[in-house]
Amino acid sequence: MWSSQERPRLPSQQYHHPTSISTPTSSPSAITVENSSSASRPPPLRQSYTHLRRALSFDDIDTRADSPARDLDESNSPYPGTDLYPDNEMISGGLPAGCLWEVLRRLPPAGLLAAASVCKGWRETTKRLWRSAEELRLMVPPRGQLRFIGSVLKKCPSLVRMSLKMESDVDATMLACIAFSCPNLESMEISTSNTAVNRITGDELGRFVADKRCLTSLKMEGCSNLGGFVLSSSSLSTLWLSDLYSLSKMVFNCPNLKEISLEFSRQENDTTDLTTMVDGMGRSCPRLQNIHIASVRLSHAVVLSLTAANLRGLRMLSLVLGSEITDASVAAIASSYSKLELLDLSGSSISDSGIGMICNVFPNTLSRLLLALCPNITSSGIQFATAQLPLLELMDCGMTVCDPDSQNSPCDESGDNELPNALNNKLYLMYQKLIIKHSRLKKLSLWGCSGLDALCLNCPELNDLNLISCKNLHPERLLLQCPSLQNVHASGCQESLIGAIKGQVSDSLASLENQFQCKRLADGSKRVRAPDCLSQEAIDDKKRRKVVEQQCKVLVD
Repeated sequence: MWSSQERPRLPSQQYHHPTSISTPTSSPSAITVENSSSASRPPPLRQSYTHLRRALSFDDIDTRADSPARDLDESNSPYPGTDLYPDNEMISGGLPAGCLWEVLRRLPPAGLLAAASVCKGWRETTKRLWRSAEELRLMVPPRGQLRFIGSVLKKCPSLVRMSLKMESDVDATMLACIAFSCPNLESMEISTSNTAVNRITGDELGRFVADKRCLTSLKMEGCSNLGGFVLSSSSLSTLWLSDLYSLSKMVFNCPNLKEISLEFSRQENDTTDLTTMVDGMGRSCPRLQNIHIASVRLSHAVVLSLTAANLRGLRMLSLVLGSEITDASVAAIASSYSKLELLDLSGSSISDSGIGMICNVFPNTLSRLLLALCPNITSSGIQFATAQLPLLELMDCGMTVCDPDSQNSPCDESGDNELPNALNNKLYLMYQKLIIKHSRLKKLSLWGCSGLDALCLNCPELNDLNLISCKNLHPERLLLQCPSLQNVHASGCQESLIGAIKGQVSDSLASLENQFQCKRLADGSKRVRAPDCLSQEAIDDKKRRKVVEQQCKVLVD
C-alpha cells in the first residue's frame, strides 16, 4: 500500500528510511527549493510536518536560498537555449555544456541559484535545469507564499510531480495557482507545519481533482475544513487525506482508485458516519488494493460494511485506533479477504483468539502484522503468531504486554494521548516472557512492553529491533541470536539492560568475524584456526566489508 513497503505510521513506530535522489543524464532533473528569512540562520531541525515522507528531497542538506527576494533566474538570458539536454554545446571557458549539466544537476537549490551568478553560460544551463524538472519539492515560507510559488512554477513548465511543505496557510487561491501553472500535474503532496492552516474546502478540492485529468496521486494534510466532498476522477489511483473531521458527506467516484489513506481527528465528538462512507467507497472504488483508516470511531459495524464490499483485489488493510474492533471483526475480515499481505489492527480490542484466526487464514500470504496498542494480547499470542506465520517480515506489538503497575507510559511522557483507555485495564498482572524463532522476520517492535521480563530471539534475518521503554526486561534473561541486527532502539531501558544488549551484539559480531579465521584440513575432517598469513589471502575483501557494515547500533537517545 505504501511506498517502500511502508504505511502512514503512528508516532511511536520507528521504521523510516529516507529516500535518495539519482537523476540520469537522459531524464529530467529533480529540484528541491526552500526559502528562508535569514541566510545566516542554522538549518531547521526535522519538523513534525508529516506522515508523508515521500518523493525526492535533499532532507540532509541545507537547501535555503541566499536571499528571499532573489529571482530564480537572476536575469533574462540574452540568448535562450533551444535544447533541454545539451551534450555537444560549449560554454564560456571551453567546458562542454553536458559536463556542466552533470555537475549542476547534483547541486541543492541554494547552490544552483549561486551558480546562475557565475556567467551567462552557467545561468543558461541552470535555466535549462529548472525547465526540465519534472519533480519539485518546495518549502513555502509564511509570507509572500503566492508570489514565491508563482515565481517557481513558471520556471518549471514540465512539472508532473510536486510536494509542498507549508509554513503558511493553504487556501483556494494557491490551489488555483497550482492548477493553472501545472497543466500536466500527475502527483501532488501538501504537508503542513504546526502553525499553518489548510483552509481548502471540500467543494474546492473536488473541483481541483475534477479539472486535473492527469492527476494520479493526491496526498494532503490538515483537511479539517473540508466539511464534506465529492471526488470524481477516472485517473486518480492514490489518495491520502489526514486530519479529517466531522464530514457531512464523502463520495468517491474514482473507479481506478487503488490506494486510500484516511486519517481522522482524534476528537471524540467527530460526527463522521464511517459506516456509510465505507459502504459507498466499496461500491464506487472496486479496484481498491490498499486501505488505511485511522479513527477512534472505527467499529465492528464499519468492518462489516467493508467486508460486504467484496473487494477482491484487497491486499493491505489497516484499521487503526478502533477500540470497538473485536475478535468478531477479525472473523469477518478473515472470511472475506483471505489474501491479505499486510494487516494492521493497532489500537483495537482483539485478543489472542483473534491472532489465532489470523494465523489460520493467512499463513501463506501475510508478511506484515501490526497489533500495537492492543491491550488484550499476551506474549503467548505474539509467540503463536511468529510460529504460525512463516512469511512474516515485520511485526509491531508495541504497548501490548504492559506492566499494570507502571504509572507513566512512553506516550504519556511525550504528551501523546492517543492510547486507548483499555490500556489501563490490563488483565494479565504477571510479568511475561517471549520466545521467538523465525527465519524471515526482519523488523520487530516491542516498544513500551514493560510487562516483559524475559526475551529470547533466534532470528537470523532480523535487522531492526525496538525495545524502547521495556523497563522490566532483565539483562540476565535476554538472549539475542540475531547476527544481522543493524539497529536496536533501547531508550528508556535500564542501564544494565543496555549494557547486556551491547555485549551480546558485540559477541555476535565477533563470532561472525571468527568464521573467516578458520579453515578445514585438506580431508575436510576438522576445522582448525588458520595462520594469519593464510587467512589474509583467503578472506575476500567484499566479505570483510560486509562484516563491517553489519556492525549493530544501539540507539538510546
